[in-house]
Amino acid sequence: MVWSGLTPTVVEFFLLGFSFSEVGCIRTSSGKVVCCHFSSDGKLLASAGHEKKAVLWNMDTLQTESTPEEHTLIITDIRFRPNSTQLATSSFDRTVRLWNAAEPSYSLHKYTGHSSHVMSLDFHPKKTDLFCSCDGNGEIRYWSVGQYSSTRVTKGGMAQVRFQPRIGQLLAAAADNIVSLFDVDSDRQTHSLQGHSKEVNSICWDTSGDYLASVSQDCVRVWSINSGECIHELSSNGNKFHSCVFHPSYSTLLVIGGYQSLELWNMAENKSMTVPAHEGLIAALAQSPVTGMVASASHDKSVKLWK
Repeated sequence: MVWSGLTPTVVEFFLLGFSFSEVGCIRTSSGKVVCCHFSSDGKLLASAGHEKKAVLWNMDTLQTESTPEEHTLIITDIRFRPNSTQLATSSFDRTVRLWNAAEPSYSLHKYTGHSSHVMSLDFHPKKTDLFCSCDGNGEIRYWSVGQYSSTRVTKGGMAQVRFQPRIGQLLAAAADNIVSLFDVDSDRQTHSLQGHSKEVNSICWDTSGDYLASVSQDCVRVWSINSGECIHELSSNGNKFHSCVFHPSYSTLLVIGGYQSLELWNMAENKSMTVPAHEGLIAALAQSPVTGMVASASHDKSVKLWK
């Protein structure tokens, strides 16, 4: 058996029955793409960024639709409401907007109250009328979809907020070089995950909600929620890491977005391989457990699909 041009690491990935290749690319943006997310059923992919509008991609037909530019500044994060065609966008214009992908020609609602750039948002996995957002001042606001003002305000999130999947008992929030975990019901901080020397750019949960990955420019750390300890760490070896997502089909595989390339890290074996992917920074990654797809959004103005 000859594996021409493949490193031993790649061979081992292939021997696992694993392959990872680009299956689609979308270029509908005239600006940097900084966020993306799949709907719960995997049938829609939403992306947004510097262009101030959201692009909605039908995964069956590969047709795209766009929302109007109702945000006045760049969009920083985009998230689908669980089991719904509704989605929300956060923006530098200090607002969050709610949309319906089935009728994206206008926003359903605008949520105001943040005093700084809104950097991230996320919907609760079970209480789907609940979502939260964080801003550049480290403020986290909780909202009810049907209400016009935030229901609760706390501190501790700046770069990104992500609810624990499935149960939503915890909220992970990244600010500077620390990731904080909050009990959603009591608002109590349960963990302060410390160890990054540079600021954390993004965080992601595994599907079980037992593990959390955090990415800074120079390293990725994977934390056990039970112990609060870092159980895996990968240094970047010069590539500037920015985003991450657990692979939808392989629980021990973390996909990391850097500058132009993706890093596939098999945590169980502590082996990684580099996949050339984009012409710019890979600002965000998303995955769909339903379809096994991974999406990468980049500053090169494109979104790519991988499987």
